[in-house]
Amino acid sequence: MIRFLTAGESHGQALVMVLDGVPAGLALSASTINVDLARRQLGYGRGRRMAIEQDEVEILSGVRGGFTIGSPIALQIRNRDWVNWQFTMSPALEPDPALPGARRAAVTRPRPGHADLAGGLKYQRADMRDILERASARETAARVAAGAVARALLATTGIRVASHVTAIGGAAVADSLAYEFATIAALTDDDGVRCADTEVGVEMRVRVDAARAKGDTVGGAFEVIAHGVPAGLGSHAQWDRKLDGLLAQALMSIQAIKGVGIGRGPDSAHLPGSQVHDEILLAHGAPSGTLPALRRPTNRAGGLEGGITNGEDLRVSAWMKPISTLMEPLRSVDLDSMQEEPATIERSDVCAVPAAAVVGEAMVCLVLANAVVEKFGGDTMDEIIRAVRDWERVIAARLSKAPR
Repeated sequence: MIRFLTAGESHGQALVMVLDGVPAGLALSASTINVDLARRQLGYGRGRRMAIEQDEVEILSGVRGGFTIGSPIALQIRNRDWVNWQFTMSPALEPDPALPGARRAAVTRPRPGHADLAGGLKYQRADMRDILERASARETAARVAAGAVARALLATTGIRVASHVTAIGGAAVADSLAYEFATIAALTDDDGVRCADTEVGVEMRVRVDAARAKGDTVGGAFEVIAHGVPAGLGSHAQWDRKLDGLLAQALMSIQAIKGVGIGRGPDSAHLPGSQVHDEILLAHGAPSGTLPALRRPTNRAGGLEGGITNGEDLRVSAWMKPISTLMEPLRSVDLDSMQEEPATIERSDVCAVPAAAVVGEAMVCLVLANAVVEKFGGDTMDEIIRAVRDWERVIAARLSKAPR
């Protein structure tokens, strides 16, 4: 089992994460992880902080000579902006040495939609900065770093993961399932919105610009696709082993995500079964997924049936609400004076959906990597790869049997 823990606040000195359970013998370098960290900082509508941080990872343990050694992998991402926030992060009401007579005020006006109020009450913090710095999506940099390790593991078994933005601010593609993995994998990260429909992508930028002009924010949706996934990951045997449930939890844990769908997702509730379920046909030499003798003319189930992968591409969508910090703040209450006041303004983005898609990839990679390790076992990558190949032979033999 691969376990992932992270520590650190948005404006602390660093984010630190530990991955335990990664098999020995996986080729891994900081440069590999940094590719995904850079992708997380891209996207149309991002704020100024993305130009400051330029995230880079340091591998502190668990890797030697460019390969994992089976022990816990410790990673660190330094917050380059920390030096600019030392006074802000000092205890509330502490004097500012640079400004005689000035004292740092506590954050007492919670932002509607953020963890400020709920977290401040739960942990009994008078200054809600203790909450908002950990609840910040800055924490997702750690997820992306860990997800890059998981992505490297998946690649050794032939699994590739990519994402695309399907909606921003109401501008949306007509049908996300209409785009094959090859099309999505070919999208460039410097595109800004990373939408497979060029015309919709232009409209997405218009919606972001309009929100920025109003001091507002916009949300949207994205889809993550995993290609080359073997059948048999996950289980129907217990509720907490169903892979669709594990994926939903992982994606819902990303800041601002308010809904998750597998394949056709929520639309399935409004359609008859004949337009929801995927027929099973003989491949006749042209399988649609990783099962050699079968093909599916559609993949509305998103590669999962009964909580188990069925050999088709895994397709998971997530819906993201607008970011909680507005430059034209919503009404709130100052919890010190108990008077109505505008909510606190923090440095923020207008839209972070493209970045959230990269985080979504990382979370899908982590869940799939854990499922691969659970299914195929082994303390080393060589053992896992042999087990994967053996499983492929078992499946091929099962599907090649003559009809009874």
